[in-house]
Amino acid sequence: MSVGLQRVEPAPSPAPPESHARGWTAPGWGFVVKLLLMMVVNAAGVLAILSAWNAGAWVILGVLVALLVAADWVYFSRRALPLKYLFPGLVFLAAFQMFTLVYTGYVAFTNYGTGHLGSMQQAVDAALIQDEQRAEGSPTYPLAVLREGDTLGFAINDEGVVRVGTAEEPLEAVGGAVVDADGAVTQVPGWEVVPRAQLFSDAALQERVVALRVPVSDDATEGSIRTREGATGAVYTSTLEWDPAARTITDTETGAVYSPDDRGSFVSADGDRLAAGWYVNVGFENFARAFTDDRYAGPLLRVAAWTFAFAILTVLTSFGLGLLFALVYNDPRVRGRKVLRTIFILPYAFPAFMSALLWRGMLNAEFGVVNDWFFLGANISWLTDPWLAKLAILWVNLWLSYPYWFLVTTGALQGLPGDVMEAARVDGAGRWRQFRSITLPLLLVATAPLAIASFAFNFNNFTIIYMLTDGGPAFPGASVPLGATDILISAIYQISGVSGGRADYGLASALSIIVFVVIGIVSAVAFRRTRKLEEI
Repeated sequence: MSVGLQRVEPAPSPAPPESHARGWTAPGWGFVVKLLLMMVVNAAGVLAILSAWNAGAWVILGVLVALLVAADWVYFSRRALPLKYLFPGLVFLAAFQMFTLVYTGYVAFTNYGTGHLGSMQQAVDAALIQDEQRAEGSPTYPLAVLREGDTLGFAINDEGVVRVGTAEEPLEAVGGAVVDADGAVTQVPGWEVVPRAQLFSDAALQERVVALRVPVSDDATEGSIRTREGATGAVYTSTLEWDPAARTITDTETGAVYSPDDRGSFVSADGDRLAAGWYVNVGFENFARAFTDDRYAGPLLRVAAWTFAFAILTVLTSFGLGLLFALVYNDPRVRGRKVLRTIFILPYAFPAFMSALLWRGMLNAEFGVVNDWFFLGANISWLTDPWLAKLAILWVNLWLSYPYWFLVTTGALQGLPGDVMEAARVDGAGRWRQFRSITLPLLLVATAPLAIASFAFNFNNFTIIYMLTDGGPAFPGASVPLGATDILISAIYQISGVSGGRADYGLASALSIIVFVVIGIVSAVAFRRTRKLEEI
């Protein structure tokens, strides 16, 4: 019997274990870059946290700490890969959207506005400053205005002793100052003496100098140095005295005592009220005022009706005109379609505010080209008559808006299924029947969400109103700054007092919340209705 021999391969020898030096892999450049970026983020975050700590803004401090901890966890954890991309967007969303909404809602429940702009302590300080009068027997001191960077101060010559102070630091004697023969301070170590000529030529600096108050000492009751012309100063004191224990302000001349009430004001026993107050929570009062206050209810109702009419008419007219041009220039028999389409979308290429300003000049009743060229020089008050002003706004907004719908509907028309249209023609449907039964429904399925967005945009189209008519003409006999062409967003702007006049931020915020809710409801209902178009 023969035995077959097999060749046996020798077993491979085991590889020697790698040393720790070869097994360790150095971090890549990506990790180094991430580490450097997070160092910058943490440095900026710590700086912001310290600033919030110094300002006593505890809510902001807590939010900053939470965001910084979350950022470090997200970018140094291996389990939060999606959040590495979402976190920056979420932070910006919270900072620029959610914070705005929450803060607007908070202000809507307060009386924040003119006369109620800060805390109680700020109201006390403002009342004491507003009541300041020159102290009886106060001498007139030679005075020089000092500057160090953005900080302003005063230097006075007090019988040969130069004293220097700022709004935060009371007067203190300094050495090394130079005084001329007339007693005026000309040099102060560490400070720049502002020349008189610069005071007269710089209106902003002049305003700051006149408003500056330098305490005489750490005791606020001793008054402060003020100047009217920048060359001499005197001691001014207030006739009001603040009692922090009793939380009352007493007029030392009349003896009247002003106590805080629940409306954020200091009120005396006979009903007199100090001008300076602070903001407090007033519940739903601002919302109720919008519907019950005779000064606001009537004008705001007219403004709301015009707002809906303006938004609806703008969407319908611009959609209709844009669709008409799209149908015309989608016909292959029209020559030069590309050039004509470019010309028709030119209004869309210009900034809206510039176009509105140009139309404002062209519609001017006295020298506008519209009256001169098209109405034989007639004096037609396009912007001062209530109804003509509304017509002008609708026309200008149509001119600005139809190119958008021209582009949208052109694209939608080119995307319609050709076999459906061909089948309709074979079945004998005419052009109008094809448009009404096939083209328009299919277009609405694609464009209805855009129409809803356009309605929401025009509901808050502040630019066209502000640039063209500024909300005017004003309602006759109205005691509030509202006009015939104001929409709700421009009315909110006027009530807020940003453009001048008395500010009522609480009411403006309440109206903003109402507008937000209205647009949300209208959009939700409209989107639900568009689903039926898809079913058809």
